[in-house]
Formats: sequence, C-alpha cells, structure tokens
Amino acid sequence: MDAQRIAVDAIVALTDCDREAAIAFIRKFYLAGVRDPKRLTFKGLQALRS
Repeated sequence: MDAQRIAVDAIVALTDCDREAAIAFIRKFYLAGVRDPKRLTFKGLQALRS
C-alpha cells in the first residue's frame, strides 16, 4: 500500500492531474503485479501522457 501512495503522490505532484484518476491507474498496475514505487510512477506517467 505504501508503494501505491508514493506513486500517486509523485504523479499528482508532477502532472497536477486529478488524484482519483492517478489512484485508478496505479491501482490497476499494482493489481497486475507491479510493486516497485518507481515502476508504478513511471507506468502511471506513461498512461497519463497518452
């Protein structure tokens, strides 16, 4: 759970996107097996970019 919080905080700080949208992206990747906060942040930023 800590990895998700770190990734969401980083994405919101970097992009000023909606916190709920970031949580939805991160939760999806976390449930898919990505547990590293840096990897979650990277994947979340990629998803929000497109």
